[in-house]
Amino acid sequence: MRVTVCELRSGALAEDWPRLVEHVRAQEPDLVLLPEMGLSPWFARERSFDAAAWDAAVAAHASWPLDELGAAVVLGTSPVVRDGRRLNEAWVDGRAAHHKRFLPDEEDFWEASWYAPGDGTFAAVPAGAARVGFLVCTELWFLEHARAYGRDGAHLLAVPRCTPVESLDKWLAGGRTAAVCAGAYALSSNHGDERFGGRGWVVDPEGEVLAVTSRESPFATVEVDLAFAEASKATYPRYVR
Repeated sequence: MRVTVCELRSGALAEDWPRLVEHVRAQEPDLVLLPEMGLSPWFARERSFDAAAWDAAVAAHASWPLDELGAAVVLGTSPVVRDGRRLNEAWVDGRAAHHKRFLPDEEDFWEASWYAPGDGTFAAVPAGAARVGFLVCTELWFLEHARAYGRDGAHLLAVPRCTPVESLDKWLAGGRTAAVCAGAYALSSNHGDERFGGRGWVVDPEGEVLAVTSRESPFATVEVDLAFAEASKATYPRYVR
């Protein structure tokens, strides 16, 4: 299975999106992971909720032409309203798969001021030939869910992010740890402007880094072996109960 991770500048999508489309058409991945709520400017930089900004972000995500990525299965997250609650919804080809549970509330990341936490359901879902478990940004640090996804048969951990430039090394370390805990490949895409710094990555079930994006190379496509992820569940430390 071929997977693509990326960094996208949410304030410069008119430039970055066509380049991603070109990369995907050339590389023909089976799956593409987008950044966390990456199809509009990052509204949670503002502390106070703004209904107009929220509505604009919801509309932008709902109308984005994901079909331009061709036959690839596309994963991402969007701001949505479900049963009267504002949520950060992870999806596979537009189908709801998970709602972000753990929300920061601090400078540049006032998420708990903008939307509600999800119900705490963490369940692996189909994504093409793979099973995928979402750990949306902050959720990466709750490693019990990475381990549970492994036991649920996940081949991939999808980690869409909006994370600051000064902590990029820490997030990659977390991705490597989560991959080992789950016995799954960890995939992450991030916002790519100067504040958030980009650096998407793909990590294998043993914690080896297979690809990292950069400002110069904002898209990366690699082959992952789903059989290796399945076999990894029976090896250390995954088999330990």
